[in-house]
Amino acid sequence: MRAIGFYKPQPITSDEALVDLDLPMPEASGHDLLVEIKAVSVNPVDTKVRRNHTPAAGEARILGYDAAGVVKAVGPDVTLFKPGDEVYYAGAIGRPGTNAEYHLVDERIVGIKPKSLSFAEAAALPLTAITAYEALFDRLKVNDPVLGAERAILITGGAGGVGSIAIQLAKTLTDLKVIATASRPETADWAKSLGADHVIDHSKPLDQEYANLGIGAPAFIFSVTHSSQHRLAMAEIIAPMGRVCLIDDFPEGFDILAFKMKVVSLHWEFMFSRPMFQTPDMIEQHKLLTHVAELIDAGKIRTTLDTVLGPITAENLRKAHEIIESNRARGKIVLEGFAV
Repeated sequence: MRAIGFYKPQPITSDEALVDLDLPMPEASGHDLLVEIKAVSVNPVDTKVRRNHTPAAGEARILGYDAAGVVKAVGPDVTLFKPGDEVYYAGAIGRPGTNAEYHLVDERIVGIKPKSLSFAEAAALPLTAITAYEALFDRLKVNDPVLGAERAILITGGAGGVGSIAIQLAKTLTDLKVIATASRPETADWAKSLGADHVIDHSKPLDQEYANLGIGAPAFIFSVTHSSQHRLAMAEIIAPMGRVCLIDDFPEGFDILAFKMKVVSLHWEFMFSRPMFQTPDMIEQHKLLTHVAELIDAGKIRTTLDTVLGPITAENLRKAHEIIESNRARGKIVLEGFAV
């Protein structure tokens, strides 16, 4: 089968950063589905692994943490799906990725693809939807009020992949006032189109930008990116006893003492934890992807797909990684199908 991977870390400008491969067909066992990949999307985690991971000598690492496709075969322990089902999911960081014609994934982290979406539109959603959903409801517990705080959430990087779905989930599933950040007119407009009540400029002092809104201190902050840069501003903005969730890799110099006086609780979100550690509640990712698909098909939220770069090839994946590394992406970048 065709696949795309890398043998050693390389800058994305190198033709060897990602290369086309020919690999054996995998076989489903246990709870695994064998999925024929129809579309994949690219996330910041893809670029981080490509830059920092060195595969074993002579072995290629296959990236890809988002996919939509069709179940071709199932393992003997599978109960949730059957061949022919159209699915979407984000995979597991400890297994070969989705940048291949066929891919193995545990059924407990897979959802039925939204019926109203194409494969490309569906592939844009899983990783960011799981991240945002878990951050809002499992980490920040946004339905549990913070006494004295504004029923509001500040979402940094509101036009990125995670921010784009977090805005929609917060507006659809909670009564929170949603304040997003963006720094360009087109990204600010994007965040507003997704339902943000207010958009402030994260290229300016964030605490002053928030103060200019005249809104009380928010109960929650979901810091999607550049947490170190905004640390002191977030400590100023957040309400006493509020909750902050981070998804950055541990931000260099991120001194949590700034949050001590307000007794703020800090939470990490890492959507790969459940499959990585085979947690007893691993099936919650299947359930939340099912819920997201229901919201999509009911017209309550929409895909965050922004750009389709063409078929799944090493050349197109290198283009996608380059855009992600520019920190100027809006929404999600998708590749669809393998060239005939």
